[in-house]
Amino acid sequence: MSARRRVLPGFGLTMGLSWLYLGLIVLLPLSGLFLKTFTLTWDQFWETVASPRVLAAYRLSFGAAFLAALVNAVFGLLVAWVLVRYRFPGRGLVDALVDLPFALPTAVAGLTLTTLYSHNGWYGRVLETLGIQVAFTPLGIVVALTFIGLPFVVRTVQPVLEDIDADVEEAAATLGASPWRTFTHVLLPSVLPALLSGFTLSFARAIGEYGSVIFISGNMPMKTEIAPLLIVTRLEQYDYAGATAIAGVMLTASFALLLAVNLLQRWTQRRFEVRPG
Repeated sequence: MSARRRVLPGFGLTMGLSWLYLGLIVLLPLSGLFLKTFTLTWDQFWETVASPRVLAAYRLSFGAAFLAALVNAVFGLLVAWVLVRYRFPGRGLVDALVDLPFALPTAVAGLTLTTLYSHNGWYGRVLETLGIQVAFTPLGIVVALTFIGLPFVVRTVQPVLEDIDADVEEAAATLGASPWRTFTHVLLPSVLPALLSGFTLSFARAIGEYGSVIFISGNMPMKTEIAPLLIVTRLEQYDYAGATAIAGVMLTASFALLLAVNLLQRWTQRRFEVRPG
């Protein structure tokens, strides 16, 4: 029997080209980052990455990114559900608006959000009467990161919801299941892996975000200064080794967190796919 024809060449050639591409685009730049960091002594490295100002920036960057991704996981699922399950006037416009953060330059997004949430902005003046300040606070950073991360959750969950037949929900209701039980036992097991993927993408996008944050954060050291801004500041001071040291710590921590989420996603896929006979 002749071998089945494939559109692309064999495994060896395609794997080799894949590794070559990844090496040139991803591995080589990352190797250069760590090699530059190794020019520092251990004491210099530790002094750079463990100073109170840098640690505060790490906490803010990772904490705000995690919180924004969590908010996007909840409301991104809700937006995807509305777009898939309901037909209403302006649905196409709402669907297009979801992708707006993809197309909008991050600096423009940052300026727009700062204008809206400043003390004399449309939203800011209303929130200020309630004692809530958004611009130039950590809350403003979370708002900016939520804005740029929402499409990742919606576009990841939406196709999965489209594949779930609405008859499944009706069958569960017919058998006496409450709406909450239908969601937790019928819909969530199917959506959860995709939701975790969207959360991961949103979190990864938010960790390294710079353009939309620097305007609304205020960039106050120890308060609203993010780690990417510290990296840019070191580069402007020609402290390349210091910049790569901070970036290397962020890269390592981000990789560990993303690996943990991906392992959790794999576990959930196996957990809900394997059913007792």
